[in-house]
Amino acid sequence: MSSYSTTQKWTLITTIMASSLVFIDGSALNVALPALQKEMELTGTQLLWVINGYALFLSALLMVGGALGDLYGRNRIFLIGLVLFSISSLVCGLAQNASQLLVARGFQGIGGALLTPGSLSILSAHFNNENRGKAIGLWSTFSALMGIIGPILGGWLAGMGYWRVIFFLNIPLSIFVFFGLLYKVPESKNASAKKLDVVGAVLVTLGLAGVTFGFTESSDLGFQHPVILMSVGIGITTLIIFTYSQKRIRNPMMPLSLFQSKTFTGANLMTLFLYMAMSGALFFVPLNLIQIQGYSEVKAGLSMLPIIICIATISPLMGKYIDQKGYRLPLIIGPLIVAAGYFTFTLIGISEGASSYWSTFMLPFLLIGIGMGIVVAPLTTAVMGSVNEANIGVASGINNTVARAASVLAIALLGAFALFSFKGEVIEKVETLGIEQRAQELLIEEAEDFTAAKPPLSLDKETALQAQQIYKEAFVSSFDGVVIIAMLLALLSSLISFLTIKNQD
Repeated sequence: MSSYSTTQKWTLITTIMASSLVFIDGSALNVALPALQKEMELTGTQLLWVINGYALFLSALLMVGGALGDLYGRNRIFLIGLVLFSISSLVCGLAQNASQLLVARGFQGIGGALLTPGSLSILSAHFNNENRGKAIGLWSTFSALMGIIGPILGGWLAGMGYWRVIFFLNIPLSIFVFFGLLYKVPESKNASAKKLDVVGAVLVTLGLAGVTFGFTESSDLGFQHPVILMSVGIGITTLIIFTYSQKRIRNPMMPLSLFQSKTFTGANLMTLFLYMAMSGALFFVPLNLIQIQGYSEVKAGLSMLPIIICIATISPLMGKYIDQKGYRLPLIIGPLIVAAGYFTFTLIGISEGASSYWSTFMLPFLLIGIGMGIVVAPLTTAVMGSVNEANIGVASGINNTVARAASVLAIALLGAFALFSFKGEVIEKVETLGIEQRAQELLIEEAEDFTAAKPPLSLDKETALQAQQIYKEAFVSSFDGVVIIAMLLALLSSLISFLTIKNQD
């Protein structure tokens, strides 16, 4: 960094630390979910909302955050997002019940949407074409390192009963970033930025909210409940209206002309399906490891490291490969390897715990990491290479939004599937126990807590042990269903790449 100016050094430090906030918060919290669920006494549906309450607003408002920064100043919008993110983090850490936690997570998502796009925009504004690539490389490397540290940190804190500290850590980091950016990094904005597409922003937010709410709550109310049908119906209709509006509005948030490129369309469809597979399946992995397989929180965090390490080490190598050979082949092969990783999860069942890691969970994590490592850099290059230079920022924003929306939809859809499957398995097996009706009802009611379900204390020891085994087997069955769906989504993304992606001339 010795060749950089003082402004550039501070720009790098503040943007890296800001992105680290989001990476640590996400990766650490996933491993801490079982501990959080236990202490807050969350139902399975509420557990889904802990992740989706944040991801919903982040995905829906990501492009809005970028547009506001271009219009009103990137530093200004970034700092507003940072303040909102850090205050919301404090409230999350102090939350005493599920309602407080879920509302705070929603506001944290809004803060993240204002914060995340500004990070790379500010970085790009203070580095020229000669050193911008190197600066973004440093930013990406440190972001990947935070992804490695997050699960270990989350597991360690959760293991000691301090999952709330994950949220509190954001406060000192945010204060440092706030004053560093305010006093050391000059303001920048896009002089040619157009008026904000308010209609598009409202429509896409309502659309995603409707679909997410409907599928997430369907596990409690049932798919045929009027509230669920109305929510999903309004969500889908609003997203269709949003798409139509982008044709009519003068300065659309998502210019549909970009989708005239077959490669751009294919790359975004591939992003949607592959990231749905990734987010949907990996949401359930820590629950499986800790609640079912008997891993400690620390070992659960460490066990997932092959994914992050493979992505961090293979991605730079793929950058060199695509300069010489193009990005089409990696985008076909990578998802196939990821699909193989998801399939191998189904061969595990209930293992002997962390002592059997190397013969059970190591292989799927390794395959998923290798596959995603092959995909990440070529996918970004395909998106950027399929549009002209003037539209690179918008194209990147659309692809980022698709990836985030994929996460929201995956956890809503696969979460609903998993909860339905789990409850169905429990009901079917409890009825074979030959116990009185009231005891059966109590065991089925407990299934609402998903992996935190425990046999009632009123049961005798033998029946309680049988019930505990039923809960474990029901979860493994629903988990296998989730990873099979993830495998199919990964295979579909490979097929889309084969049919649509063309190497840049």
